[in-house]
Amino acid sequence: IPLVYFDNAATSQKPQVVIDAISKYYTTINANIHRGVHTLSQLATDAYEVPRQSIQRHINAKHTHEVLFTSGTTHGINLVASGFTQFLKPGDYVMVSAMEHHSNIVPWQMLCERTGANLHVIPMNEKGELIMEEFDKLISEKTKIVSVNHISNALGTINPIKYIIDKAHAVGAAVFIDGAQAAPHIRPDVQALDCDFYAFSGHKTCGPTGSGVLYGKEEWLEKLPPYQGGGEMIKEVTFEKTTYAGLPHKFEAGTPHIAGGIVLGTAIDYLNGVGFDNIAAYEHTLLEYGTQKLLEIDGMELVGTAAEKTSVISFNLKGIHPYDVGTLVDKMGIAVRTGHHCAQPVMNAFCIPGTIRASFAFYNTVEEIDALVTAVKKAQMMLS
Repeated sequence: IPLVYFDNAATSQKPQVVIDAISKYYTTINANIHRGVHTLSQLATDAYEVPRQSIQRHINAKHTHEVLFTSGTTHGINLVASGFTQFLKPGDYVMVSAMEHHSNIVPWQMLCERTGANLHVIPMNEKGELIMEEFDKLISEKTKIVSVNHISNALGTINPIKYIIDKAHAVGAAVFIDGAQAAPHIRPDVQALDCDFYAFSGHKTCGPTGSGVLYGKEEWLEKLPPYQGGGEMIKEVTFEKTTYAGLPHKFEAGTPHIAGGIVLGTAIDYLNGVGFDNIAAYEHTLLEYGTQKLLEIDGMELVGTAAEKTSVISFNLKGIHPYDVGTLVDKMGIAVRTGHHCAQPVMNAFCIPGTIRASFAFYNTVEEIDALVTAVKKAQMMLS
């Protein structure tokens, strides 16, 4: 059976140019970086640092050293949440939204437990949109950091992050944007957004697993303490005192995922070659077509019907558990995700155990959507 891959929100497939770049690194310039004077080490170092510049241009960061390489979005969130320990006191507020991935909830809960701060949650409506009037009421001078996703992984909702950033800054709060789901679809302009932090993962943007980026404004990165101690992030070490390296190395302890950093640059260049306007337009066509076709099925219940959405359709069939549908369509060669998508509070808000999620990328087709619809109808017949 030919595979139809509709689990792009979990991870993307990799183009040949990315796979070739991984192989090329390991077969031609495999060496540890930054520390070696030998030629191979210098070649590897150059290959690792060039993507930092291309990612700076891609997200329109002001400085190259504002781009930190991480193992993924989760790493970036934990780095900042850990650093904020020294900026919070009991009674302060940390704010997230009702539609966050667990990765953008748990590190902030841990921060609140360490500091005595309280967690505020921006509620959402039945369409899966954040209720901005409630956000306006919740935000206050006591709010120290607001962390929201740019796009919901469970619902596909595109959040009004510029509004949130401006309102948060008006009360002196910092803003962290989880861009894990946005990066494959939207080219973020961090200066235009004026966010303080923006994180995304390589593996969702046609790059390798274990790679990612955390952007932070220079003034914030200077203030934050190092997240990990070790080699590479130091200036000088004695048993009496250690001084830390400048940005970005202060936050990049140990030998990094060198191939990951190099090839993340390859993946971002590839996506820019396809063109983000082209990607957005094509994926919107897939979203509209898929939504229309799935709604023709009796008993179809869409979960998340925001006016502003990216190419994710979460749905259930009346009276049937999502896991059962997912298992059967898999047997028919269709890969969809079922469950709570690491967003249990979202499912609780809709009073459901989970959803079937079809998430489309620019390499999917309308014919594949037809195959999904046929498979869902068959599964419904078998389970009714």
